[in-house]
Amino acid sequence: MNPFLHRLREGRAKPALGTFVMSGSPLVAEALGCQGFEWCVLDMEHGTLDLGGVLAMLQALSSTPMLPMVRIPALDAVTVKRVLDVGATTLLVPYVEDAKQAREVVAALRYPPHGIRGVAGNTRATRFGALPDALRTADSRCAAFVQIESLRGVDNLDEILAVEGIAGVFVGPADLSASMGLLGQLQHPQVLALVDSIAQRSRAAGRMVGTLVGSHADLARYPAASFDFVAIGSDLGLLQRAARAELQQAGAAPAASGGGY
Repeated sequence: MNPFLHRLREGRAKPALGTFVMSGSPLVAEALGCQGFEWCVLDMEHGTLDLGGVLAMLQALSSTPMLPMVRIPALDAVTVKRVLDVGATTLLVPYVEDAKQAREVVAALRYPPHGIRGVAGNTRATRFGALPDALRTADSRCAAFVQIESLRGVDNLDEILAVEGIAGVFVGPADLSASMGLLGQLQHPQVLALVDSIAQRSRAAGRMVGTLVGSHADLARYPAASFDFVAIGSDLGLLQRAARAELQQAGAAPAASGGGY
């Protein structure tokens, strides 16, 4: 069984808390994995990660309790195959807007005859050939969540939720707010109401649902039972907030912008 889904199905009263890892640093990911987060998103879409970086991150996290979900840059069967081959078992696919795309996600995740994933036996996913029945059990060990982050995706949500093989949805509030003409206004009442509506519809369909909040205080804006898993910010965001708080308490002046890129 997929370890991420197993963790979420343990019968919890509160959502599993995670965070995004944007830094691309295996050391930072490993350190976060020792702090109590249950899961994280290794971000290839907006972060700096390439395939080698994902491999290093997975290796770093293997000694911690924090379970990784890899967000691929876009829906692409080759990327899915390569990320799975280096050992990822849970994927997050951005900007899925209809049932056709959802079916493409499932097909990329599974071996023939149920999908189109290319077969390679000597990979990290099979423990380099040492994992018994690795190919036969791969479909049940791998899972994918799709991101709902546009009004078109919301319009087609029921059809997406009906696609067999989709583990659940992840509501992306930033892009969703932009799609609504409310760019950057993640706490706008209309955005909050739509996020909650997506969550309720997803849970009613028997699907797991997650989202992202800026800080723990934002969790209170949603009913406690709305989400199965919630990401609180990112490693870079946590670092920035901690650094600013320490400097403010020390009486330092706010940082001035400057320098090149």
